Amino acid sequence: MRPVLAPPERPCYKVEKGMPTDAPIIDCDIHNVVPSIDALLPFLSEHWREYIRQSAFKGAPDNAYPPQMPTTARPDARSASGAPGSSLDVLRAQVLDAWPIEIGILNCAYAIDSIHNPDAAAAMAAAVNDWQVAEWLDKEPRLRASVVVPSHFPDLAAREIERVGGQPGFVQVALPVRAEAPYGNRRFLPIFEAAVRHDLAIGIQFGGAPGNPPTGTGWPSYYIEDYVGMAQIFQTQVLSMIVEGLFDRFSGLRVVLIEGGWTWLPSLMWRIDKDWKGLRREVPWNTRLPSEYIKQHMRLTIQPMDVPPDARHTLQVIDQLGSDELLLFATDYPHWHFDTPEEALPVPLPPHRKRKIMADNARAFYRL
Repeated sequence: MRPVLAPPERPCYKVEKGMPTDAPIIDCDIHNVVPSIDALLPFLSEHWREYIRQSAFKGAPDNAYPPQMPTTARPDARSASGAPGSSLDVLRAQVLDAWPIEIGILNCAYAIDSIHNPDAAAAMAAAVNDWQVAEWLDKEPRLRASVVVPSHFPDLAAREIERVGGQPGFVQVALPVRAEAPYGNRRFLPIFEAAVRHDLAIGIQFGGAPGNPPTGTGWPSYYIEDYVGMAQIFQTQVLSMIVEGLFDRFSGLRVVLIEGGWTWLPSLMWRIDKDWKGLRREVPWNTRLPSEYIKQHMRLTIQPMDVPPDARHTLQVIDQLGSDELLLFATDYPHWHFDTPEEALPVPLPPHRKRKIMADNARAFYRL
């Protein structure tokens, strides 16, 4: 039996004077967690309630955040109600009321993509969304949410977006970064078409359970390989969405990369631009440099913050993005690498740039 690991020591950053702790903040990544399958039963038909009772279904497994892994949750985020992130009262105390949070965006990572029965996956996604409305959005006006969909069944996912996409509390559609195929693949077009029709962003977040290996050479042996390698999958999705012409097809498509880091982006933009110049005959629908599509259509949450030892290098990476508008503040609550607003930007940015990252960029991109 493997020992339960203690949480790693959290990094201590020097907080620069002038950090925007009093200005309004928009938190673009708060994880609300379904505490158990029982929480969803009121939002399911009698058919599915009976199905769950007879099959002993315990709920969709969340392999991206294993319960015993120290990176999964801060110890102080646990509550009597169950899993970290399952209590609105605890969320209010530890996030919404702790800082001047103007708006918090919920990203429920319920693993719908691990359910291979299409009808069951669609029913569970609908139940999660109705649960979000009843237990979170209706009770807390500062919250917005992401539509949970059966992303591995794009037609059913589009149907769920049509069902709830017009409700004012939803601002984006949640897709796991790991998928059966890169999202530029035409099989996913119904999802993006429905999202654009309802003026919803697409939130591509850490995790996913498609059943295929997370690397190009097969299955890794350890969780750390999966955890660290997730940034490479984000890069694959960025490249796929651009070169397969999603942004040429849907000029209003907006994509947020959530919990995948961001310091890798400048080198990726440079490489795509360089190679596109020699291979652009293959993708004639791309009419602009790939980096221009990224700057117009994509944003990234700043967690996890991969901070170099020298703060000057972090400033360099921010400048290499070529835009002040690409980064969005996120606590990533309740995960271990959650940052307070004071810790989030441990570099001496000018006040106007901090305000953009802490709130203004998200307000504009999500049209809040």
